[in-house]
Amino acid sequence: MKKFIDNIRSKPAGGILLLFCTIQVVAIIAGLLYPENFRYLNPANIAVLLKSMSALGIMAIGVGILMISGEFDLSVGTLYTFCAIVTATMVKEYALSPYLAMIIGIIVGIIAGLIHGNIVNRFTIPSFIVTLGAMLLWKGGTLLYHGAKSLRYKYESETYKTVLTGDIGVIDASFLWFIGVGIVFYFIVHHHKIGNHFFAVGGNPEAAIAIGINPKRVKLIAFSIAGGCAALSGVVAMSRVGSVQPGGGLGLELEAIAACVIGGCALMGGRGSILGIMLGTALIYTIQDLLLLLRAPGFYFEMFVGGLIVLAVIINVTIRKRI
Repeated sequence: MKKFIDNIRSKPAGGILLLFCTIQVVAIIAGLLYPENFRYLNPANIAVLLKSMSALGIMAIGVGILMISGEFDLSVGTLYTFCAIVTATMVKEYALSPYLAMIIGIIVGIIAGLIHGNIVNRFTIPSFIVTLGAMLLWKGGTLLYHGAKSLRYKYESETYKTVLTGDIGVIDASFLWFIGVGIVFYFIVHHHKIGNHFFAVGGNPEAAIAIGINPKRVKLIAFSIAGGCAALSGVVAMSRVGSVQPGGGLGLELEAIAACVIGGCALMGGRGSILGIMLGTALIYTIQDLLLLLRAPGFYFEMFVGGLIVLAVIINVTIRKRI
């Protein structure tokens, strides 16, 4: 048994997988023993839990890929809102197909990511600073483009409604989007040469250059993925809720980074996994759900996640030193 656990722990997402499974086992046992007081296994609770993690999860995948490449993007939260509003106005004011509007919104996110990456590459400014400025820029751009009022998202396509907001039992369509995005980028990051380039550039840029990798091109791709995932996340969330708030994405960038760090992404780059990022997102919302079921004050959640982030960083640094 110990050998089996050690084998799992040695995998890129092994530690977070063991922690997540342990918490799930404890929560399921508690739900079976106290079904009336602790409704973790209630179908309604499971549906809300799966639905709530999808938007952050999609965003975190893009942020995690960028972190693996050794960079950060603090603008994804405001970009999430801006692209969602662009999508909604394309449908509402220009009568475009919601599918076409969705594509336009994602393209806007990708272009924004490319702009951030070009600035970082051209002027060698830390991405933390560039995207901190971009966060304020996209926040102001949202208010300039639409104003401070919330925007309702109405569309006529029943097919689009099913694809974006339908459900299969307790599984919401947005959660399926999260899983789908995770599967796609799992194969890209872990089974394609561009994924090896992400790890190489984030781990040791000089060595990457020595073997013929262009770090600037790789980082541009990573920035575009982060921007595209932020846009897709905003569109999926807006379609599910039916509206978007101009300030609705603020703070999501920090939660996305937290999910990545908890999931095993190194702050200095070169280490991480898509499965770990997805499990990190799921763990954050599982903890939130458990604390809500236990009727704990809201600040308990922030304390626990904050402590978990610090612990995850300590573990990452310890592992990096051993390597």
